[in-house]
This record gives sequence, C-alpha cells and structure tokens, in this order.
Amino acid sequence: MRPAHIALAALVAAVWGVNFVVIEIGLGHFPPLLFSALRFLAAALPAVFLVGRPKVAWKWIVGVGLVLGVAKFGLLFIGMDLGAPAGLSSLVLQVQAVFTALFAFALLGERPGRVKVAGMAIALAGIAVAAVDEGTSGPLVGFLLVIGAAVCWGVSNVLTRKASPPDALNFMVWVSTVPVLPLLVLSLLVEGPERGLAALRGLDWAGLGVIAYVAWAVTIFGFGAWGWLLRRYPASSVAPFSLLVPVFGMSAAALFLGEGISGARWCAAALLVGGVALTSLWRGAPPPAPPAATPAERETAPRDRLPGGGPTGSRADVPTGSRADAHSGSRTDDLSGSPSGGPASGR
Repeated sequence: MRPAHIALAALVAAVWGVNFVVIEIGLGHFPPLLFSALRFLAAALPAVFLVGRPKVAWKWIVGVGLVLGVAKFGLLFIGMDLGAPAGLSSLVLQVQAVFTALFAFALLGERPGRVKVAGMAIALAGIAVAAVDEGTSGPLVGFLLVIGAAVCWGVSNVLTRKASPPDALNFMVWVSTVPVLPLLVLSLLVEGPERGLAALRGLDWAGLGVIAYVAWAVTIFGFGAWGWLLRRYPASSVAPFSLLVPVFGMSAAALFLGEGISGARWCAAALLVGGVALTSLWRGAPPPAPPAATPAERETAPRDRLPGGGPTGSRADVPTGSRADAHSGSRTDDLSGSPSGGPASGR
C-alpha cells in the first residue's frame, strides 16, 4: 500500500475508535434508543439521494438494517448507557469476528481450520478476563449487552457476505434507512416521549456535533474510505488496520474520559486482539500444485486435457476481444472479501 493510503486506513481506524468516546458523550445528551435513531436518520439523509439506487436486493438491506441497526446498535448504546466503559466496549465488540466465524460455519458451511479455532479460543479467553475485571469494577449487565451487540454484528456480517454488496457506502446508506422508524417506536415505548422531547428541546451545538460525527464521520467518511481502499487493495492488506480500532478506542477513552486501564484489561486486550487476528486474518497454506504430467502421460492423455487442445467452443477457440474475453477477469470491486464479513458491518 502507498504511504498515503496506509495513513488513510489508520485514520479510518482512529475515527472508528474515537467513535466510542463520542457515543459516551452523546449518551449524556440523548437516551440510547433515540440517539441511535438520530444517528441513522442523519446518516441516511441526504446521502440516500446521492449514492444512487440500492445495488443489492431489498431483503438484504432490510435484514442487515434490523440486525445491525436496531439490534446491534440498540444493545451497544443501552449497554454503554448502563455503564459499560467506552474503551472496554471498543475492545469487547471486536469479538464479533469470532461470532462471524461461528455463524459462517453454522449457516454457510465455512469450516474453520485449527488455527482459526485456536484464535477463537484465545479471543474468548480475553472476553473472560475482561468479564472478570468488569465484574469486580463495574456493572456486568452493560458488559453483557455489549457482547450481545457483538453477536448481532456477527449475524449481520454473515448476511452482508450473502448480499455481497459491490459498493460498501451505497449499501450502508440504504441500510441506514431501515432502523430509523423501529428505533423511534422503541424509544417511545421504552424511554417514553417525555425523555425524548426533553432531549430534543435541550439540543445544543455539542449534541449536533455528536450526531454529525457518528453519522457522517463514522458512516459516510469511514465506510466510504474503507470501501475505496478495498477496491484498490486486497482485503488481507486492508483488514488488519481494523485491529487498531480498540487501540484508538481505549487510548481515546483514557485521554478524554479519564478511564483507567488495569493490568487485567491490558491482558484481555492482548488476548482478544491476538485471537481476533488469528480468526480474521489467517488464510492457511495454499493447496499443493498438481504434479506435472510425464511425457508418457502427455502422449496418452485426451487432446482436450492438453494446453491449447480444448474442444471446439472452449476458451482456447474464443477470439481475442470477444465477450468471453471481456468478462474473464475477476472482479476488483467485490467488497465481501473482508476477513470478518466486511467493514460494512458497521461501528
């Protein structure tokens, strides 16, 4: 990757990491479900009029919108509102890679190898260490809700992989249209209209800045830049930068919110990030190349199995410049190759 593009990938990871601090600040202005609804409303408008029509079927947009937008972000915001620290949340949420691998095995038949299974075990050990540390120093309910958000993120990753959106930004903008109404209804039922109206009446520049950051910086810039990078480089080159998200998240929480980072939390971070790296990035050894044919085998082999000896109508007989030639290359704009289901799974 070019240095400027490396810097861009690191900047996106920083934007996503600092997002957890901004969420913490935003929860001081809005109740969690209303906050999440406003985030998606601002992300969808006016961008939905600028990105063009959806490029995948509506069933995938609605499915991801409900699982990612309503369930994942609803649980995350409520969990943080109940006391889950911003830095710890940025770390724990990365266990979504483990749940993605598990759901991909159960629903897509993608069998993980031994190294990936070991990575899952290491990451889950990190979650256990973080749970013990949080259980002795803060409310465990919020922590468990953040884990629930990671589970929902894993489900949405599998749905996104099935959808295979060719344009991450287009997909995320249209996905953002789905959760707005359900979250507003849930906010009215759970949080009450009085609390929501009070938050809207007291809206100030700080509240507007929070909404702008989580909607435009995180969604529009973040996913737009990430998708741009994935169209130019292999996912294996871009995806490792997502492991910087909890690093930026924990650092920003310590710097701006004064969150302490205990030794147990550092241990949990090392286990979780290491396990996620193995789970998400390990590709395994390539399959062995077939042995070369011996001269005797070449003489006795059917002509259609020798180089240049394909039967009439095979690719060897297609003139250069034909439609078959034009479409023979692999796609370079497929964003579904991200190790954990693609960044369109949301932060």
